[in-house]
Amino acid sequence: MSLSSSTSPSGTNRPEITVSELAGSIKRTLEDTFDHVRLRGEVTGFKGPSASGHVYFGLKDATARIDVVIWKGVYGRLPMRPEDGMDVILTGKVSSFPGSSKYQLVVEQIEHAGEGALLAELERRRTRLQAEGLFDPARKQLLPYLPRVIGVVTSPTGAVIRDIIHRVRDRFPLHILVWPVRVQGEASAGEVAAAIQGFNALPDDGPIPKPDVLIVARGGGSLEDLWSFNDEAVVRAAANSHIPLISAIGHETDTTLIDHAADRRAPTPTGAAEMAVPVRAELEATVADLALRLRSALARTLERRRTELRSAVRALPQPEAFLALPRQRLDVSAARLPQALAAGVSRRKLQLAGIAQKLEQRSPRLNLMRRRTHFEAVTARLANALTLRLDRARRDNTAARQNMDRAGLRLTAAMQRVMQEKRKMIAHATQMLGSVNPDRMLERGFVRVTSADGSTIRQKAGLRANQSVRLHFADGEANAVITDGLPPPKTKAAQPSAAPDLFNTDGIT
Repeated sequence: MSLSSSTSPSGTNRPEITVSELAGSIKRTLEDTFDHVRLRGEVTGFKGPSASGHVYFGLKDATARIDVVIWKGVYGRLPMRPEDGMDVILTGKVSSFPGSSKYQLVVEQIEHAGEGALLAELERRRTRLQAEGLFDPARKQLLPYLPRVIGVVTSPTGAVIRDIIHRVRDRFPLHILVWPVRVQGEASAGEVAAAIQGFNALPDDGPIPKPDVLIVARGGGSLEDLWSFNDEAVVRAAANSHIPLISAIGHETDTTLIDHAADRRAPTPTGAAEMAVPVRAELEATVADLALRLRSALARTLERRRTELRSAVRALPQPEAFLALPRQRLDVSAARLPQALAAGVSRRKLQLAGIAQKLEQRSPRLNLMRRRTHFEAVTARLANALTLRLDRARRDNTAARQNMDRAGLRLTAAMQRVMQEKRKMIAHATQMLGSVNPDRMLERGFVRVTSADGSTIRQKAGLRANQSVRLHFADGEANAVITDGLPPPKTKAAQPSAAPDLFNTDGIT
Protein backbone atom coordinates (compact mmCIF):
# COMPACT_ATOMS: atom_id res chain seq x y z
CA MET A 1 0.00 0.00 0.00
CA SER A 2 1.41 3.36 -1.02
CA LEU A 3 1.55 6.35 1.46
CA SER A 4 2.00 9.03 -1.17
CA SER A 5 -1.67 9.97 -1.12
CA SER A 6 -1.61 11.00 2.57
CA THR A 7 1.44 13.23 2.51
CA SER A 8 1.90 16.83 1.27
CA PRO A 9 3.62 17.56 -2.03
CA SER A 10 6.72 18.62 -0.09
CA GLY A 11 6.96 15.21 1.54
CA THR A 12 6.11 16.45 5.12
CA ASN A 13 3.21 15.80 7.47
CA ARG A 14 2.99 19.48 8.81
CA PRO A 15 -0.65 20.67 8.73
CA GLU A 16 -1.73 23.67 6.64
CA ILE A 17 -2.68 26.99 8.36
CA THR A 18 -4.46 30.12 7.09
CA VAL A 19 -2.96 33.54 6.67
CA SER A 20 -5.04 34.86 9.56
CA GLU A 21 -3.74 32.10 11.82
CA LEU A 22 -0.15 32.92 10.87
CA ALA A 23 -0.70 36.68 11.40
CA GLY A 24 -2.29 36.00 14.81
CA SER A 25 0.59 33.74 15.83
CA ILE A 26 3.13 36.39 14.85
CA LYS A 27 1.15 39.03 16.77
CA ARG A 28 1.08 36.93 19.93
CA THR A 29 4.79 36.14 19.61
CA LEU A 30 5.72 39.82 19.25
CA GLU A 31 3.55 40.90 22.17
CA ASP A 32 4.85 38.10 24.42
CA THR A 33 8.49 38.73 23.53
CA PHE A 34 8.42 42.56 23.43
CA ASP A 35 5.61 43.34 25.89
CA HIS A 36 7.51 46.26 27.48
CA VAL A 37 10.15 48.19 25.56
CA ARG A 38 11.49 51.75 25.69
CA LEU A 39 12.49 53.16 22.31
CA ARG A 40 14.37 56.39 21.69
CA GLY A 41 14.14 58.12 18.35
CA GLU A 42 12.92 61.08 16.32
CA VAL A 43 9.21 61.65 15.67
CA THR A 44 8.34 61.65 11.96
CA GLY A 45 5.08 61.91 10.03
CA PHE A 46 3.05 63.25 12.98
CA LYS A 47 -0.30 64.71 11.80
CA GLY A 48 -2.31 64.80 15.01
CA PRO A 49 -5.28 62.62 15.97
CA SER A 50 -7.19 60.91 13.17
CA ALA A 51 -10.97 61.03 12.77
CA SER A 52 -11.30 58.16 15.28
CA GLY A 53 -9.10 59.95 17.84
CA HIS A 54 -6.18 57.52 17.50
CA VAL A 55 -2.71 58.86 16.63
CA TYR A 56 -0.40 57.33 14.01
CA PHE A 57 3.17 58.39 13.21
CA GLY A 58 6.70 56.97 12.92
CA LEU A 59 9.82 56.79 15.10
CA LYS A 60 13.19 56.69 13.36
CA ASP A 61 16.90 56.79 13.97
CA ALA A 62 19.83 56.86 11.54
CA THR A 63 19.11 53.48 9.88
CA ALA A 64 15.64 52.21 10.85
CA ARG A 65 12.00 53.24 11.27
CA ILE A 66 9.05 51.74 13.14
CA ASP A 67 5.33 52.59 12.99
CA VAL A 68 3.82 53.97 16.18
CA VAL A 69 0.19 54.03 17.33
CA ILE A 70 -1.30 55.78 20.40
CA TRP A 71 -4.85 54.83 21.21
CA LYS A 72 -7.36 57.62 21.84
CA GLY A 73 -7.73 56.95 25.58
CA VAL A 74 -3.97 56.91 26.16
CA TYR A 75 -3.31 60.04 24.05
CA GLY A 76 -5.61 62.14 26.21
CA ARG A 77 -3.63 61.21 29.38
CA LEU A 78 -0.12 61.87 28.02
CA PRO A 79 1.81 64.68 29.76
CA MET A 80 3.16 65.99 26.43
CA ARG A 81 2.25 65.95 22.76
CA PRO A 82 4.69 64.64 20.12
CA GLU A 83 5.78 66.86 17.24
CA ASP A 84 7.78 66.24 14.06
CA GLY A 85 11.53 66.30 14.73
CA MET A 86 11.14 65.86 18.51
CA ASP A 87 13.61 63.49 20.20
CA VAL A 88 11.52 61.32 22.54
CA ILE A 89 11.51 58.07 24.50
CA LEU A 90 8.41 55.93 23.93
CA THR A 91 7.35 53.17 26.31
CA GLY A 92 4.99 50.41 25.14
CA LYS A 93 4.76 46.99 23.54
CA VAL A 94 5.51 45.72 20.06
CA SER A 95 2.54 44.32 18.19
CA SER A 96 1.48 43.76 14.58
CA PHE A 97 -1.39 44.76 12.34
CA PRO A 98 -2.56 41.60 10.56
CA GLY A 99 -4.33 43.59 7.85
CA SER A 100 -1.02 44.75 6.33
CA SER A 101 1.56 42.37 7.88
CA LYS A 102 3.34 45.25 9.62
CA TYR A 103 4.63 45.44 13.14
CA GLN A 104 4.20 48.58 15.24
CA LEU A 105 4.80 50.04 18.69
CA VAL A 106 1.69 50.58 20.82
CA VAL A 107 2.65 53.52 23.07
CA GLU A 108 1.70 53.74 26.73
CA GLN A 109 4.00 56.60 27.80
CA ILE A 110 6.06 59.35 26.18
CA GLU A 111 8.87 61.51 27.54
CA HIS A 112 11.54 63.84 26.27
CA ALA A 113 14.92 62.30 25.54
CA GLY A 114 17.30 64.29 27.77
CA GLU A 115 17.40 67.91 28.98
CA GLY A 116 18.60 69.19 25.61
CA ALA A 117 15.44 67.88 23.99
CA LEU A 118 13.35 69.53 26.71
CA LEU A 119 15.07 72.87 26.11
CA ALA A 120 14.54 72.58 22.36
CA GLU A 121 10.87 71.75 22.89
CA LEU A 122 10.59 74.64 25.36
CA GLU A 123 12.03 77.07 22.83
CA ARG A 124 9.72 75.84 20.06
CA ARG A 125 6.70 76.19 22.30
CA ARG A 126 7.78 79.63 23.51
CA THR A 127 8.24 80.86 19.92
CA ARG A 128 4.83 79.56 18.85
CA LEU A 129 2.95 81.03 21.82
CA GLN A 130 4.76 84.33 21.49
CA ALA A 131 3.73 84.51 17.83
CA GLU A 132 0.11 84.15 18.99
CA GLY A 133 0.53 87.25 21.17
CA LEU A 134 0.14 85.53 24.55
CA PHE A 135 3.30 87.24 25.86
CA ASP A 136 2.43 90.71 24.52
CA PRO A 137 3.14 93.40 27.16
CA ALA A 138 -0.09 95.16 26.14
CA ARG A 139 -2.01 92.25 27.69
CA LYS A 140 -0.45 92.77 31.12
CA GLN A 141 -2.72 94.02 33.93
CA LEU A 142 -1.78 96.26 36.81
CA LEU A 143 -1.75 94.70 40.29
CA PRO A 144 -4.19 96.18 42.82
CA TYR A 145 -2.44 98.30 45.43
CA LEU A 146 -4.26 96.78 48.41
CA PRO A 147 -6.20 93.60 47.54
CA ARG A 148 -8.89 92.28 49.86
CA VAL A 149 -8.45 88.59 48.93
CA ILE A 150 -5.40 86.75 47.52
CA GLY A 151 -5.82 83.46 45.65
CA VAL A 152 -2.85 81.06 45.77
CA VAL A 153 -2.42 78.09 43.40
CA THR A 154 0.17 75.75 44.87
CA SER A 155 0.67 72.55 46.84
CA PRO A 156 -1.04 72.69 50.26
CA THR A 157 1.70 70.68 51.97
CA GLY A 158 4.90 72.38 50.79
CA ALA A 159 6.92 75.17 52.31
CA VAL A 160 5.79 77.56 49.59
CA ILE A 161 2.32 78.19 50.98
CA ARG A 162 3.70 78.64 54.51
CA ASP A 163 6.21 81.23 53.26
CA ILE A 164 3.48 83.14 51.43
CA ILE A 165 1.12 83.10 54.44
CA HIS A 166 3.83 84.22 56.84
CA ARG A 167 5.04 86.96 54.53
CA VAL A 168 1.51 88.31 53.97
CA ARG A 169 0.75 88.14 57.70
CA ASP A 170 3.92 90.09 58.48
CA ARG A 171 3.27 92.79 55.89
CA PHE A 172 -0.50 93.19 55.82
CA PRO A 173 -2.80 90.44 57.17
CA LEU A 174 -5.74 89.72 54.85
CA HIS A 175 -7.85 86.85 53.48
CA ILE A 176 -5.93 84.12 51.55
CA LEU A 177 -7.66 81.42 49.48
CA VAL A 178 -5.59 78.33 48.59
CA TRP A 179 -6.50 76.14 45.60
CA PRO A 180 -4.57 72.92 46.26
CA VAL A 181 -2.86 71.37 43.20
CA ARG A 182 -0.04 69.00 42.42
CA VAL A 183 2.96 70.99 41.21
CA GLN A 184 4.81 68.06 39.62
CA GLY A 185 3.82 65.01 37.57
CA GLU A 186 1.48 64.12 34.76
CA ALA A 187 -1.70 65.56 36.32
CA SER A 188 -0.06 68.76 37.54
CA ALA A 189 -0.57 70.88 34.41
CA GLY A 190 -4.27 70.12 34.17
CA GLU A 191 -4.85 70.91 37.86
CA VAL A 192 -2.97 74.23 37.68
CA ALA A 193 -4.88 75.34 34.57
CA ALA A 194 -8.19 74.30 36.17
CA ALA A 195 -7.33 76.23 39.37
CA ILE A 196 -6.64 79.47 37.46
CA GLN A 197 -9.85 79.09 35.49
CA GLY A 198 -11.78 78.19 38.64
CA PHE A 199 -10.69 81.35 40.47
CA ASN A 200 -11.73 83.45 37.45
CA ALA A 201 -15.12 81.71 37.32
CA LEU A 202 -16.05 82.62 40.92
CA PRO A 203 -18.99 85.10 41.08
CA ASP A 204 -18.31 88.56 42.47
CA ASP A 205 -21.02 88.27 45.15
CA GLY A 206 -20.86 84.52 45.80
CA PRO A 207 -20.34 82.74 49.11
CA ILE A 208 -16.63 82.33 48.33
CA PRO A 209 -14.98 85.73 47.87
CA LYS A 210 -13.38 86.24 44.46
CA PRO A 211 -9.64 87.04 44.71
CA ASP A 212 -8.31 90.41 43.61
CA VAL A 213 -4.91 88.93 42.69
CA LEU A 214 -3.62 85.39 42.01
CA ILE A 215 -0.25 83.82 42.90
CA VAL A 216 0.88 80.63 41.11
CA ALA A 217 3.85 79.36 43.13
CA ARG A 218 6.21 76.38 43.35
CA GLY A 219 9.61 75.77 44.91
CA GLY A 220 12.79 75.12 42.97
CA GLY A 221 13.58 71.99 41.00
CA SER A 222 14.98 70.60 37.78
CA LEU A 223 13.67 71.34 34.32
CA GLU A 224 11.64 68.12 34.38
CA ASP A 225 10.19 69.03 37.79
CA LEU A 226 9.06 72.46 36.54
CA TRP A 227 7.81 71.17 33.18
CA SER A 228 4.14 71.38 34.20
CA PHE A 229 4.39 75.18 34.18
CA ASN A 230 5.59 75.06 30.56
CA ASP A 231 2.41 73.27 29.51
CA GLU A 232 0.38 75.07 26.85
CA ALA A 233 -2.87 74.76 28.81
CA VAL A 234 -1.30 76.44 31.87
CA VAL A 235 0.18 79.24 29.77
CA ARG A 236 -3.15 79.93 28.03
CA ALA A 237 -5.03 79.91 31.33
CA ALA A 238 -2.58 82.46 32.79
CA ALA A 239 -2.77 84.67 29.70
CA ASN A 240 -6.59 84.61 29.67
CA SER A 241 -6.98 85.31 33.40
CA HIS A 242 -9.11 88.37 34.15
CA ILE A 243 -7.62 88.49 37.64
CA PRO A 244 -4.07 89.92 37.77
CA LEU A 245 -1.65 86.98 38.14
CA ILE A 246 1.83 86.74 39.70
CA SER A 247 4.02 83.75 38.77
CA ALA A 248 6.54 82.53 41.37
CA ILE A 249 7.96 79.28 39.95
CA GLY A 250 11.30 77.97 41.19
CA HIS A 251 14.25 80.15 42.05
CA GLU A 252 15.24 83.45 40.49
CA THR A 253 17.28 81.71 37.77
CA ASP A 254 14.43 79.35 36.79
CA THR A 255 12.29 80.53 33.90
CA THR A 256 9.08 78.88 32.71
CA LEU A 257 6.56 79.86 30.05
CA ILE A 258 3.98 80.91 32.64
CA ASP A 259 6.42 83.67 33.68
CA HIS A 260 6.03 85.23 30.22
CA ALA A 261 2.22 84.99 30.24
CA ALA A 262 1.72 86.24 33.82
CA ASP A 263 1.13 89.91 34.59
CA ARG A 264 4.13 89.98 36.99
CA ARG A 265 6.97 87.53 37.66
CA ALA A 266 8.38 87.14 41.16
CA PRO A 267 11.84 85.64 41.74
CA THR A 268 10.54 83.58 44.68
CA PRO A 269 7.19 82.80 46.33
CA THR A 270 8.15 85.19 49.13
CA GLY A 271 8.79 87.89 46.54
CA ALA A 272 5.31 87.24 45.11
CA ALA A 273 3.76 87.89 48.52
CA GLU A 274 5.71 91.15 48.77
CA MET A 275 4.44 92.20 45.35
CA ALA A 276 0.84 91.36 46.25
CA VAL A 277 0.52 93.42 49.45
CA PRO A 278 2.29 96.50 50.86
CA VAL A 279 3.81 96.71 54.35
CA ARG A 280 1.13 97.69 56.85
CA ALA A 281 3.56 99.43 59.19
CA GLU A 282 4.90 101.50 56.31
CA LEU A 283 1.36 102.39 55.28
CA GLU A 284 0.49 103.38 58.85
CA ALA A 285 3.63 105.51 59.05
CA THR A 286 2.85 107.09 55.70
CA VAL A 287 -0.73 107.79 56.79
CA ALA A 288 0.44 109.26 60.08
CA ASP A 289 2.95 111.47 58.28
CA LEU A 290 0.29 112.60 55.82
CA ALA A 291 -2.10 113.32 58.70
CA LEU A 292 0.56 115.38 60.45
CA ARG A 293 1.29 117.28 57.28
CA LEU A 294 -2.45 117.83 56.77
CA ARG A 295 -2.90 119.21 60.28
CA SER A 296 0.09 121.53 59.83
CA ALA A 297 -1.23 122.72 56.50
CA LEU A 298 -4.68 123.37 58.01
CA ALA A 299 -3.16 125.28 60.94
CA ARG A 300 -1.08 127.44 58.58
CA THR A 301 -4.09 128.07 56.38
CA LEU A 302 -6.28 129.08 59.35
CA GLU A 303 -3.62 131.43 60.67
CA ARG A 304 -3.22 133.04 57.24
CA ARG A 305 -6.99 133.50 57.00
CA ARG A 306 -7.10 135.13 60.46
CA THR A 307 -4.36 137.56 59.47
CA GLU A 308 -6.15 138.46 56.26
CA LEU A 309 -9.43 138.94 58.16
CA ARG A 310 -7.80 141.29 60.69
CA SER A 311 -6.29 143.35 57.88
CA ALA A 312 -9.66 143.57 56.15
CA VAL A 313 -11.38 144.65 59.42
CA ARG A 314 -8.85 147.44 59.95
CA ALA A 315 -9.40 148.68 56.42
CA LEU A 316 -13.18 148.94 56.88
CA PRO A 317 -14.64 152.40 57.92
CA GLN A 318 -16.53 152.93 61.20
CA PRO A 319 -20.34 152.45 61.30
CA GLU A 320 -20.90 156.14 62.13
CA ALA A 321 -19.10 157.11 58.95
CA PHE A 322 -21.42 154.89 56.96
CA LEU A 323 -24.53 156.57 58.50
CA ALA A 324 -23.36 160.23 58.57
CA LEU A 325 -23.99 161.01 54.89
CA PRO A 326 -27.43 159.35 54.73
CA ARG A 327 -28.44 161.27 57.90
CA GLN A 328 -27.44 164.59 56.35
CA ARG A 329 -29.38 163.82 53.22
CA LEU A 330 -32.41 163.01 55.36
CA ASP A 331 -32.21 166.34 57.16
CA VAL A 332 -32.00 168.32 53.92
CA SER A 333 -34.94 166.43 52.46
CA ALA A 334 -37.02 167.01 55.60
CA ALA A 335 -36.42 170.77 55.36
CA ARG A 336 -37.42 170.91 51.69
CA LEU A 337 -40.47 168.71 52.10
CA PRO A 338 -43.14 171.40 53.17
CA GLN A 339 -42.27 173.69 50.28
CA ALA A 340 -42.28 170.81 47.86
CA LEU A 341 -45.68 169.67 49.13
CA ALA A 342 -47.21 173.15 48.68
CA ALA A 343 -45.76 173.50 45.20
CA GLY A 344 -47.01 170.02 44.34
CA VAL A 345 -50.55 170.81 45.51
CA SER A 346 -50.66 174.04 43.44
CA ARG A 347 -49.40 172.21 40.36
CA ARG A 348 -52.01 169.51 40.82
CA LYS A 349 -54.84 172.17 41.13
CA LEU A 350 -53.80 173.75 37.83
CA GLN A 351 -53.72 170.35 36.17
CA LEU A 352 -57.22 169.55 37.51
CA ALA A 353 -58.63 172.87 36.20
CA GLY A 354 -57.29 172.16 32.73
CA ILE A 355 -58.72 168.66 32.80
CA ALA A 356 -62.16 170.00 33.92
CA GLN A 357 -62.21 172.48 31.01
CA LYS A 358 -61.37 169.68 28.58
CA LEU A 359 -64.11 167.53 30.07
CA GLU A 360 -66.63 170.32 29.70
CA GLN A 361 -65.75 170.63 26.02
CA ARG A 362 -66.21 166.89 25.66
CA SER A 363 -69.55 166.83 27.48
CA PRO A 364 -72.03 164.18 26.17
CA ARG A 365 -74.81 166.79 25.82
CA LEU A 366 -72.69 169.06 23.61
CA ASN A 367 -71.45 166.06 21.67
CA LEU A 368 -75.06 164.87 21.09
CA MET A 369 -76.13 168.29 19.87
CA ARG A 370 -73.26 168.46 17.42
CA ARG A 371 -74.07 164.97 16.18
CA ARG A 372 -77.79 165.87 15.69
CA THR A 373 -76.96 169.00 13.71
CA HIS A 374 -74.52 167.06 11.54
CA PHE A 375 -77.09 164.31 10.99
CA GLU A 376 -79.77 166.81 9.86
CA ALA A 377 -77.38 168.44 7.40
CA VAL A 378 -76.35 165.04 6.01
CA THR A 379 -80.02 164.02 5.69
CA ALA A 380 -80.87 167.15 3.68
CA ARG A 381 -77.88 166.60 1.35
CA LEU A 382 -78.82 162.97 0.90
CA ALA A 383 -82.44 163.86 -0.03
CA ASN A 384 -81.25 166.37 -2.64
CA ALA A 385 -78.78 163.83 -4.02
CA LEU A 386 -81.48 161.14 -4.31
CA THR A 387 -83.79 163.52 -6.16
CA LEU A 388 -81.06 164.42 -8.63
CA ARG A 389 -80.13 160.75 -9.07
CA LEU A 390 -83.75 159.76 -9.82
CA ASP A 391 -84.10 162.51 -12.41
CA ARG A 392 -80.86 161.45 -14.06
CA ALA A 393 -81.93 157.78 -14.01
CA ARG A 394 -85.24 158.64 -15.72
CA ARG A 395 -83.38 160.50 -18.48
CA ASP A 396 -80.87 157.65 -18.85
CA ASN A 397 -83.65 155.04 -19.16
CA THR A 398 -85.37 156.93 -21.97
CA ALA A 399 -82.15 157.18 -24.00
CA ALA A 400 -81.37 153.50 -23.37
CA ARG A 401 -84.82 152.45 -24.60
CA GLN A 402 -84.33 154.44 -27.82
CA ASN A 403 -80.88 152.84 -28.32
CA MET A 404 -82.35 149.36 -27.89
CA ASP A 405 -85.04 150.02 -30.48
CA ARG A 406 -82.50 151.18 -33.02
CA ALA A 407 -80.25 148.15 -32.28
CA GLY A 408 -83.24 145.80 -32.75
CA LEU A 409 -83.98 147.26 -36.17
CA ARG A 410 -80.36 146.87 -37.24
CA LEU A 411 -80.25 143.26 -35.94
CA THR A 412 -83.43 142.34 -37.85
CA ALA A 413 -82.05 143.73 -41.10
CA ALA A 414 -78.77 141.89 -40.61
CA MET A 415 -80.53 138.59 -39.94
CA GLN A 416 -82.61 138.96 -43.09
CA ARG A 417 -79.49 139.54 -45.16
CA VAL A 418 -77.82 136.47 -43.68
CA MET A 419 -80.85 134.31 -44.36
CA GLN A 420 -80.98 135.40 -47.98
CA GLU A 421 -77.30 134.56 -48.46
CA LYS A 422 -77.76 131.10 -46.87
CA ARG A 423 -80.80 130.36 -49.11
CA LYS A 424 -78.74 131.23 -52.18
CA MET A 425 -75.93 128.90 -51.02
CA ILE A 426 -78.36 126.03 -50.41
CA ALA A 427 -79.99 126.49 -53.83
CA HIS A 428 -76.62 126.48 -55.55
CA ALA A 429 -75.54 123.34 -53.62
CA THR A 430 -78.81 121.63 -54.53
CA GLN A 431 -78.27 122.44 -58.19
CA MET A 432 -74.71 121.11 -58.07
CA LEU A 433 -75.87 117.93 -56.31
CA GLY A 434 -78.57 117.34 -58.91
CA SER A 435 -76.04 117.66 -61.71
CA VAL A 436 -74.03 114.71 -60.38
CA ASN A 437 -77.03 112.50 -59.50
CA PRO A 438 -76.88 109.23 -61.54
CA ASP A 439 -80.63 109.24 -61.91
CA ARG A 440 -80.38 112.49 -63.84
CA MET A 441 -78.14 110.67 -66.29
CA LEU A 442 -80.85 108.03 -66.69
CA GLU A 443 -83.35 110.80 -67.59
CA ARG A 444 -81.07 111.72 -70.49
CA GLY A 445 -81.34 108.20 -72.00
CA PHE A 446 -78.58 106.27 -70.24
CA VAL A 447 -79.04 102.86 -68.58
CA ARG A 448 -77.22 101.41 -65.48
CA VAL A 449 -76.43 97.67 -65.73
CA THR A 450 -76.03 95.39 -62.67
CA SER A 451 -75.29 91.67 -62.33
CA ALA A 452 -77.48 89.14 -60.59
CA ASP A 453 -75.84 89.84 -57.23
CA GLY A 454 -76.51 93.59 -57.56
CA SER A 455 -72.97 94.73 -58.34
CA THR A 456 -72.56 97.38 -61.07
CA ILE A 457 -71.00 96.24 -64.37
CA ARG A 458 -68.64 99.01 -65.51
CA GLN A 459 -66.78 97.40 -68.45
CA LYS A 460 -67.86 95.37 -71.44
CA ALA A 461 -65.02 92.94 -70.86
CA GLY A 462 -66.79 91.81 -67.72
CA LEU A 463 -69.78 90.39 -69.71
CA ARG A 464 -70.17 86.83 -70.97
CA ALA A 465 -72.60 85.21 -73.35
CA ASN A 466 -76.08 84.33 -72.06
CA GLN A 467 -75.41 86.28 -68.85
CA SER A 468 -78.50 87.65 -67.07
CA VAL A 469 -78.26 91.32 -66.15
CA ARG A 470 -80.64 93.94 -64.80
CA LEU A 471 -81.23 97.23 -66.53
CA HIS A 472 -82.08 100.37 -64.55
CA PHE A 473 -84.04 103.07 -66.49
CA ALA A 474 -85.28 106.45 -65.35
CA ASP A 475 -88.86 105.16 -65.05
CA GLY A 476 -88.12 101.56 -63.82
CA GLU A 477 -86.07 98.36 -64.13
CA ALA A 478 -85.97 95.37 -66.57
CA ASN A 479 -84.13 92.06 -66.93
CA ALA A 480 -81.98 91.24 -69.99
CA VAL A 481 -79.66 88.53 -71.40
CA ILE A 482 -76.37 89.20 -73.22
CA THR A 483 -76.43 87.62 -76.74
CA ASP A 484 -73.85 89.44 -78.92
CA GLY A 485 -71.50 92.42 -78.97
CA LEU A 486 -68.92 90.63 -76.80
CA PRO A 487 -65.25 91.43 -77.46
CA PRO A 488 -63.26 88.78 -79.33
CA PRO A 489 -61.00 86.60 -77.19
CA LYS A 490 -57.42 87.68 -76.37
CA THR A 491 -58.12 91.32 -77.10
CA LYS A 492 -57.39 94.25 -74.80
CA ALA A 493 -60.34 95.35 -72.74
CA ALA A 494 -62.06 98.55 -73.79
CA GLN A 495 -61.45 101.68 -71.76
CA PRO A 496 -64.32 102.78 -69.51
CA SER A 497 -66.48 105.67 -70.67
CA ALA A 498 -66.79 108.97 -68.94
CA ALA A 499 -69.64 107.51 -66.92
CA PRO A 500 -68.17 104.08 -65.91
CA ASP A 501 -71.33 102.69 -64.35
CA LEU A 502 -73.65 103.53 -67.35
CA PHE A 503 -74.00 101.67 -70.72
CA ASN A 504 -75.76 102.38 -73.95
CA THR A 505 -78.48 99.91 -74.89
CA ASP A 506 -76.83 98.97 -78.21
CA GLY A 507 -76.20 95.16 -78.52
CA ILE A 508 -78.33 94.30 -75.45
CA THR A 509 -81.74 92.60 -75.73
